[in-house]
Amino acid sequence: MRYTLVFIASILASPVAAQTGLPPAPYADQQLADPAKEAAARDLMEELRCLKCQSQSIADSNAPMAGDMRSQVRERIAAGETPDQIRNWLVERYGSWVTYDPPVTPMTWPLWIAPIFLLIAALWLARGRFRRKKDDS
Repeated sequence: MRYTLVFIASILASPVAAQTGLPPAPYADQQLADPAKEAAARDLMEELRCLKCQSQSIADSNAPMAGDMRSQVRERIAAGETPDQIRNWLVERYGSWVTYDPPVTPMTWPLWIAPIFLLIAALWLARGRFRRKKDDS
């Protein structure tokens, strides 16, 4: 019985153990004093994907990693780097997947071409379906 209680307690405590013990990044939720720099940082954060959440931008995500990335963006903007320089640094660090607008490269060609092929295939199938119905009439 005691082992069962220990087992249940360890399962219930695992989400708490998964939380980071580190303090939050300094600029994760604190805006820059300069409104123009904060606007540039905010625009860039909307274009960057949270690596943990995957479907949210780092501006919208509450994940600790997104907070770290927001802090990095704000610190680098405050230091005078341009959004393009910061985006390039993040792409070098995490890969082009970190941006919502990945560049067209031989590795990403299938991602850009697949929707066109799917549209052509759908039109071809629909054409055959409509042609068959017309012939039946």
